[in-house]
Amino acid sequence: MRSLHSRLLLVASLVLAGFLGATGLALDKAFRVSAEAATQERLQSYIYTLLAAADDDSDGRMIPPRDLPEPRFSEPDSGLYAIITRHDSEPLWQSASLTGRDMGATETQAPGRRSFSRLDNHSMQFHALAFGVAWEDDAGTEALYTFTVAEDTSAFEAELESFRSTLWRWLGGMALVLLLAQGVILRWGLRPLRSVTTDLQRIQQGHAERLEGDYPRELAGLTSSLNSLFAHSKTVQTRYRNSLGDLAHSLKTPLAILQASQTGKDDDHTGTLVSEQVERMDEIISHQLQRAAVSGRSTLAAPVAVDSVVKRLVSTLDKVYREKLVTTGLELAPGATFRGDEADLTEILGNLLENAYKYCRSEVRVGVTTDRQTGGLEIRIEDDGPGIPADQVDVILQRGRRMDESVPGQGIGLSMASEIIALYGGELSFDTSTLGGTLIRVIFHPAPQVGSGQRP
Repeated sequence: MRSLHSRLLLVASLVLAGFLGATGLALDKAFRVSAEAATQERLQSYIYTLLAAADDDSDGRMIPPRDLPEPRFSEPDSGLYAIITRHDSEPLWQSASLTGRDMGATETQAPGRRSFSRLDNHSMQFHALAFGVAWEDDAGTEALYTFTVAEDTSAFEAELESFRSTLWRWLGGMALVLLLAQGVILRWGLRPLRSVTTDLQRIQQGHAERLEGDYPRELAGLTSSLNSLFAHSKTVQTRYRNSLGDLAHSLKTPLAILQASQTGKDDDHTGTLVSEQVERMDEIISHQLQRAAVSGRSTLAAPVAVDSVVKRLVSTLDKVYREKLVTTGLELAPGATFRGDEADLTEILGNLLENAYKYCRSEVRVGVTTDRQTGGLEIRIEDDGPGIPADQVDVILQRGRRMDESVPGQGIGLSMASEIIALYGGELSFDTSTLGGTLIRVIFHPAPQVGSGQRP
């Protein structure tokens, strides 16, 4: 799980579920204890009722109660039962509700002591309270009795089940509401991170140069560091390009002087040889400097309009190769952009187009297509020249190698273009054109987007 929002929501949900579960169990336990205490007090009141209904004979001995104020004691199988036993004899009295039933042996209790318990007897369950009583007759002799009152647990269990049903419905409803609230709160809390992602995408697309949003204090350090990184990267790139430009200027000047110094000398062969080597050195130096200056793929580069670069290069090459009367067909997708440095794109297209113009007979076609969904870019350049044999493709991509040695040049154009394309993670391929010559296809895959994973 890579989403921060999903992680936080999962953890919060587990904590919430644990809390509500523990709360439900605690409330269930508390209600059961409270209900049992209420049952115990109710049974104690029944015992006091029985004691009040008991009488004594002429000698002061206890006479079991006859007229019972609680009618359920007189109704068979009413669910409320009572029995009075002496400590040394059989039961002295039992309620009419016990007719046909046997509560089993009852535990005797010392005077003033009571015992609350749950009895299971023949698939019936009771809550029973036994209370010890000392009855003193006129002679001062104490007789010990145990008053036991029992109540069927069915009403108790029904009440407990009703409480549990209501409790868990409410807790379930609360859990649902709280989960929704958590989701909203987490989404609101993580919104600044989504704002950072959106702003980074704007920088990536070239619509901004730094993060300018009003971010929370917790993200201030992050955004400040990112802005410093962007500024430093831009400064370093500018300084690097300036240094390379200075180096090129410094090298070309003495080379030009050296070449000029050979002009007009008697030894024509030597002068020509030196001039050729100086020219070759100049082109090699230019190649290496251009290679070093290539920016390569950058997620922070502004988009470059491909059609404008193509049209500008075609216009220039039409003038250079005016004598060939080249017909150029353009199929340029509107809005097609290159994610990189404009100078790099110019270098790629310039070398490939010049190669097409150089070897074509009379026609060159340029096609540009783009995938608006992914941002992928495809460039096709084809001519009606002699074409490139399949076994010569690797050869012509080597620096200093040309398929036709009779054509002027140092043979570094296609090699340079191939290297720049590779730096951008693109693909360069050669095929046979429908025009009969060479079809050069360049594909730039979509760059990875900032925040392309799951949203927080």
